[in-house]
Amino acid sequence: MITEPELDGEWEPARPAEVVQDTVVPGARAPRRPWQWVVAAVVATSALWAGGLYAFGDRTAEPEIRYRVTDDLCGQFKAPTLEGLLGGLSTAVPEVGSRHAALDWASCTRSSDRPVSSGTFYLTAAIELHKKTDPAAEFPLDTPLSRMFVHDGGWESVPGLGEEALVTPTGTGDGLQLRVRDGGAVFTIIVSMLGGAGSSDPRVDPLPDPDREALVAAAAEDARALMAALRTS
Repeated sequence: MITEPELDGEWEPARPAEVVQDTVVPGARAPRRPWQWVVAAVVATSALWAGGLYAFGDRTAEPEIRYRVTDDLCGQFKAPTLEGLLGGLSTAVPEVGSRHAALDWASCTRSSDRPVSSGTFYLTAAIELHKKTDPAAEFPLDTPLSRMFVHDGGWESVPGLGEEALVTPTGTGDGLQLRVRDGGAVFTIIVSMLGGAGSSDPRVDPLPDPDREALVAAAAEDARALMAALRTS
């Protein structure tokens, strides 16, 4: 999501900017799966796009830190409600992301091990922990990247979840993207179905087809569980 840049010091256009390297958590990364690169790109695009905003505005107060970022988000993101609705999501791929003085993030992608001809649900969860500036100001805004993957229907509010929660259908119309803000933390859950459309193979069970209300409710419940698992205060 888009936030204000989280940099220390004053803006000095006359002096060359100092390059700050993120410290990546050691450890081998598993191969990226569909949607996992989207989460990484959202985080990277957030910092670059917000750089322009920072040049024209004052920094906001540091947000309250209520959550932690774990190296294995899949260990905390079990998604039992969505799994019950969509079927087994046994394949899990964690992404440790990076750790920085301004922003920590991690993600997890879960998918089913169904036959390819039946299609597959992909479920991605991510947490961004903003430690220098409050993400509230830009939270409701669409980013250029997010508009590539969401429906034209726009964002709708989800009450009773964090300080602010928004949901929108994905571009294919059979999934959703849920974003939740609480203090300096932003949680994202993306549900998408890939392949399997119109499969007539009698040996393959069709994918579940939950209605949107049930899908939103399940995603909200699993987001709430993930927030509780990572909450520190």
